[in-house]
Amino acid sequence: MTTEAASVPAPQEPDDTRQKEPPQEERSPRALARARRRHSAARFWREYRTHRAGVIGLAALVLIALAALGAPLLVGADAQSVTRAPGEAMRAPSGEFPLGTDQFGRDLLALLVWGARISLTVGLLAAFLSVAIGTVVGITAGHFRGWYATVIMRITDWFLVMPTLVLAIALASVLDRSVWTIILAIGVTTWPTTARLVRAQTLAVESRPYIERARALGGGHGHIMARHVLPNVMPLVLAQTTLVISSAILTEATLAFLGLGDPTVVSWGGLLQDAREAGAVSAGDWWYLAPPGIAIAVVALAFTLCGRAVESVLNPRLGVSR
Repeated sequence: MTTEAASVPAPQEPDDTRQKEPPQEERSPRALARARRRHSAARFWREYRTHRAGVIGLAALVLIALAALGAPLLVGADAQSVTRAPGEAMRAPSGEFPLGTDQFGRDLLALLVWGARISLTVGLLAAFLSVAIGTVVGITAGHFRGWYATVIMRITDWFLVMPTLVLAIALASVLDRSVWTIILAIGVTTWPTTARLVRAQTLAVESRPYIERARALGGGHGHIMARHVLPNVMPLVLAQTTLVISSAILTEATLAFLGLGDPTVVSWGGLLQDAREAGAVSAGDWWYLAPPGIAIAVVALAFTLCGRAVESVLNPRLGVSR
């Protein structure tokens, strides 16, 4: 009995030094895809930071966006009120009103901060609408070809030769005067350039061998366009979006200056239109004209700098200066 008991091996303790298997979530394709996206985003930011002009433009946009989002806290909700204007009409800049007052006695600095909300919103939404239309048109025209591509590209050529501003003015004049009308007018008239660029990139992508393999394996049109073509044209679409935003903001300011914007909201173009109606040009009231114009130029330049930096990071062969 004693010999047999002694011959029985003692139970072994689990070896904690052995490497544990990673959880199932870490080995799943979805987790690997998220890790690749994080790595790509980190690499993109490292490359982007090397472009000084792009960093300056991004910093300017962040400051303007924070001021626009915090407008109710920074300047108050009554800054747009005509009946509760805090000062006298057309006062020059002073300690109380750093940028002077408008024709109703409202603080121009407060109006400038409030106007950033409308101008940035219209610029962003109109640019996204324009790029979305151009991307869909470009990918489908490059994929299907034939009579469909011929008809679509002839329509695109017609939009290209027509002045964009004239088409936007005509559309804004027919529809109701509102912010959404301005967004629609800009979005449906500025997409042809994006469509041309995306179609050229789509033709280049679909000439690669793996597209033929995808077709041979039974991939349909929707699968090829969504899973193979779209990811390859997205860098171009992203760079084009940042460039379209600046032109959309300028177009919104032009339409508002011509009196086609929403008169119930404050925008930078609307401030310029109010200054023209108040006779600020002939009276020499520069403080009524300069701040909105400078704000429009700064935002357009900042988006352009960001767009050039993004385009250089995504396509280093362009050789954009840093």
